Amino acid sequence: MSELILPLEKLVEQFRRLPGIGKKTAVRLALACLDGDLAERFSAALLDAKREISECRICGNMCVGEICSVCANENRDHAVICVVEDVRSVMAIEKAGAYTGTYHVLGGLLSPMRGVNAEDLHIESLLSRIREGGVSEVLVATNATVEGEATAMYLAKKLSGAGVRVSRLAYGIPVGADLEYADETTLRRAIEGRQSL
Repeated sequence: MSELILPLEKLVEQFRRLPGIGKKTAVRLALACLDGDLAERFSAALLDAKREISECRICGNMCVGEICSVCANENRDHAVICVVEDVRSVMAIEKAGAYTGTYHVLGGLLSPMRGVNAEDLHIESLLSRIREGGVSEVLVATNATVEGEATAMYLAKKLSGAGVRVSRLAYGIPVGADLEYADETTLRRAIEGRQSL
């Protein structure tokens, strides 16, 4: 017998489907939603977001309308495209404030083990953008995981001969970290990607 009544149990189960939400957090969130008019406000905001947020027809970023604010911004460098796994990566790079080009959201990473192949990603639309002209560099900013590296290598191969420079995010020692705690791969990449002072 469950300690929760059925409607609350159903709500808890929906919260548990969200990434990073365990049972205790799901119960807390479900109970909070039942307090006052929070449930109405929360559900209205969720439904509004679902209806109003769409995918940019150019880059795949989130937007309201057809084109995201990055693609619509004439002050951005449209000759450089930063290829990322998902919208969270766009948010992280934008938060850093150091990148002024545009983006291309793949919608995932190559992972044959999970059944994700090149056809499942927004790779063809990236190639179309490059074929249209005006692109001089593609910066691949996938995660430093097996899938991220495989995707980066696949993109580099697909883009060889496309007349664009293909670059990769630099990897190295995080700011504030001690060298003795860095793994060999990180140290090797930091040495290979060293810059002049």
